[in-house]
Amino acid sequence: MPNHYHFLIRQIQDNGISEFISKISNSYTKYFNTRYSRVGPLLQGQFKALRIESDEQLIHVSRYIHLNPIASFLVKDLKEYPWSSYQNYISSQFDKACSKDFVLSMFKSEHTYEEFVLDQVDYAQKLELIKHLALEE
Repeated sequence: MPNHYHFLIRQIQDNGISEFISKISNSYTKYFNTRYSRVGPLLQGQFKALRIESDEQLIHVSRYIHLNPIASFLVKDLKEYPWSSYQNYISSQFDKACSKDFVLSMFKSEHTYEEFVLDQVDYAQKLELIKHLALEE
């Protein structure tokens, strides 16, 4: 996404996710600052994390993440968005940075997962169009 990113990460040691995000953020900031001869922070505020407490929540969060580019009208087809693991999930493509097996084990096939995601495209786009109408706290 142009202004944020999502990771769906399984924590296997205490503070593992916090350390991972810290290393990624710091490394990217150093790279960006060196490449563009600048100094200072790039990212605003702390990262937000959501604890996933059920398999049902897991598959819906996975779908939410994969729908982001199309819900935000960045692409017309999710397969067009290059900065997503979506292609890995719906095909036999292998990427060692993406472990899709746990999520896909809850579906009959990659095609069933693809249908699960695409079933909510219209809803996600409508929600995106009206979310600015919601009152913020």
